[in-house]
Amino acid sequence: MLEVINWVIITFSYNVEAILAAIFLSGLCRCMLLVVPIYVSEICQDSIRGMMTSGAMVFHSIGMLVSYLMGGYLSYDNMNYVCLSITVLEVVFLYFLKESPMHLMRKGHKKEAAQAIAFYRGTSVNSKLVEEELQKLRRALNTDLGDATPEEEKLTSELKENPKLSTWQFLKKSRSTRRALFMILVLNAAVIFQGLIVVQVYAGPLYAEAVPSMSPTICSVIFTLVTITSGFIGAFLIERAGRRPLMIYASFATGVCCMVLGTQIQLHWGPHWVTAMFMYIFGVTYSCGSGTVPCVLLAEIFLPEIKSIASMIVIQWSLVCSFIVLFIFNPLVTTIGLGPVFYFFAFACFFSAIFCKFFLPETKGLTVDVIQILFAKRIVRQRHVVNTEITF
Repeated sequence: MLEVINWVIITFSYNVEAILAAIFLSGLCRCMLLVVPIYVSEICQDSIRGMMTSGAMVFHSIGMLVSYLMGGYLSYDNMNYVCLSITVLEVVFLYFLKESPMHLMRKGHKKEAAQAIAFYRGTSVNSKLVEEELQKLRRALNTDLGDATPEEEKLTSELKENPKLSTWQFLKKSRSTRRALFMILVLNAAVIFQGLIVVQVYAGPLYAEAVPSMSPTICSVIFTLVTITSGFIGAFLIERAGRRPLMIYASFATGVCCMVLGTQIQLHWGPHWVTAMFMYIFGVTYSCGSGTVPCVLLAEIFLPEIKSIASMIVIQWSLVCSFIVLFIFNPLVTTIGLGPVFYFFAFACFFSAIFCKFFLPETKGLTVDVIQILFAKRIVRQRHVVNTEITF
């Protein structure tokens, strides 16, 4: 509803102060970027959680592309009317959705949670599938954090109600949560320093300098289409190849592309189309790995007690890193040139691959309980995924 109010103000007001207030409201609505991946991950089965979560982020990119195209072909008033209509339709369609079963169980509404599970699974409330899903939710919400490895105790002990802990107390007691938070913060910083946000923001000037023989606008549009298409490929591969291998190999491939781009821009060893081609390959490899995996991990590695706060911390950290990258980009280009800047991006890519090799566990198809056990271990190895598979 806040987004509807925002577009009503923009559509029917020509006052500068009112428009600025609407932009402020629009910023508040950005919390949807935090809510949507969490909501999608909580309503999906573990077997398709990664694909659905990453798919939601891909559709966000499609929405941005559509808005760019509308801005280029529609008048100011007509574009506002279209955006207002889309927002109203969004509110109407959201009315028919059920609340997240995890949220309902957290509030103690077991009956409503069962109805929500039945709604999203397309089955009856009294089915065995619904009862199994409710059992999983109970296990996730009854966490004993008293021992050094609390998540293991939770899986083997009788289910019981635990005293409510504050966010700080929970973070202090849960070793696995601290390690998961550290991992995702480092990974998000490394991913942002791989440079895609720079290419998106400075697409026109970048293509004008790197590929002067081609139209920067056309190159930018093609790049956006390539990244969106690659996002769908990444959403498909994330449930086939797994999070960890996809992140490692895609980051390595992105680093190779950055090295090639750096040498090409600096030394001009090939024709201009080589630069454009590797820019597009850069978009493909980034979207398949770094543009997909961190969003999925953020939605699936944290326990319900800490998920909202942890996600907020990670999103804010990502925004800070994005600001730093954009702030230092122009001074770096002025000082050392555009080519060497891509060497810096390549270093971030290779660092991401190495970091994921040693610190990122495979979470494909695992419940949050098992994922927390992986982070509770001092050394994360691929074989832990097999060893910690538990049938409830």
